[in-house]
Amino acid sequence: MLVMQTVECIHCKSEKVVKNGKRASGVQCLLCRNCKESFQLEYTNNGAKPETKLMIIKMTLNGSGIRDISRVLGVSQGTVIVVLKKLKILLSTSIPNIVILKNE
Repeated sequence: MLVMQTVECIHCKSEKVVKNGKRASGVQCLLCRNCKESFQLEYTNNGAKPETKLMIIKMTLNGSGIRDISRVLGVSQGTVIVVLKKLKILLSTSIPNIVILKNE
């Protein structure tokens, strides 16, 4: 019996998704033909999940420290640092004239 499953891109929500090989762990990789991003439907590593990365950013904005975030989310401190460094690079390249105001 053949079962058809529609898959939606986790980045742009497009349904133009095709198979793109397998990881070493045997998990199917998918490629979005709309935004050209590669992704997996299920992640074995908790730090690789998009929702975990979003939670790291939200917790940082709420004043949580690196050790606190890693303990609560169950990821390493290195994972938290890498996500925050990538965010810093993304913000500095996409918004060059950002001004950070300090509360006094």
